[in-house]
Amino acid sequence: MFRLNLYQRYLMRETFAAVFLVLAAFLALFSFFDFIDELRSVGKGGYTLGHAALFVALSLPGLVYELIPIATLIGALYALSTLARHSEITVLRASGLATRDLLMTLFRAAGLLALLTFIVGEGLVPFAERFGQELRATALSKVIAQSGFESGLWIKDGRSFINIRKATPDAKLEGVRIYRFKADNTLESVIEAQQAEYHLPDRWELKDVVSTSLDGDLSRVERQAVADWHSAVNPDLLAVLMVSPERMSLYGLFSYTRHLAENKQKTERYQIALWKKLIYPLAALVMVALALPFGYSHNRVGGVSLKIFAGVMLGILFYALNGLFSNLGVINAWPPFASATAPSALFLLAAIGMLWWVERR
Repeated sequence: MFRLNLYQRYLMRETFAAVFLVLAAFLALFSFFDFIDELRSVGKGGYTLGHAALFVALSLPGLVYELIPIATLIGALYALSTLARHSEITVLRASGLATRDLLMTLFRAAGLLALLTFIVGEGLVPFAERFGQELRATALSKVIAQSGFESGLWIKDGRSFINIRKATPDAKLEGVRIYRFKADNTLESVIEAQQAEYHLPDRWELKDVVSTSLDGDLSRVERQAVADWHSAVNPDLLAVLMVSPERMSLYGLFSYTRHLAENKQKTERYQIALWKKLIYPLAALVMVALALPFGYSHNRVGGVSLKIFAGVMLGILFYALNGLFSNLGVINAWPPFASATAPSALFLLAAIGMLWWVERR
């Protein structure tokens, strides 16, 4: 068990205080705008002011997850700039403290923030996001997914294509059509059901069923009040469509990516999100490395306010690059790992270059 020196405890305390202050300010700002946006839906269906407030509260873990790296950059910039303004960084360096030691201390703080980011992203965000979307969809009497098509949601399951007109948060389907194909890709049968209700482990109960079987030029129509349908499609799989890939759990991403791969569908978007879930928490380490050179600059280079402004701009750039590289990776079929790590890698190179420049002066 390592023991922290006095300057290490002091530096980590100042960094944590600044980071959480910035994070709290960001959460208050973004929550206010989200609440204002939700007010437009109040009064529709059964959506009340309480629903809007609860939905915004449930979105807070997602905001925390997204904002911790940016808050780490701005908070570390503020803490280091304040120490530099009071000549405390100069005193530490004059006492023989090397840049490497100072960076390692910041890495300890950033490591704890990275751990917090991962815990929030895995333990809170998927549950809160899904519950919030279900709450909103139920109150507004909306379907959980339409996948961009007027005809409803389309899913591939083995040699079957499934069309669902409505999928509600309570695991009930309406307007189900199942198109089954033979090995030679000719249509074998079409099953239509007015409703479907899920029963464990992998069985759907279809109601008001009309089955049309095709055999060459002949067709046979059969009507049933109730029929069973066994499928890998389940409520958890449908619920994935309620949550953006970036806010899903690692298990959920892995399961859905495997389902897409087994059905020979594109997986790039979810693979990128999977790698981002693993890499994104480590961005806090990159951010403190990027902030450290600002702590070595004197007041003649710019005051604390100017450095905070620079931090905000860098944070916005990092957020924009994350979205940009994810979209470009999907469009251009780039390797998922490269698309997920590119923004952090660029900022890390910038941090290394700035630290080298500071040491050379």
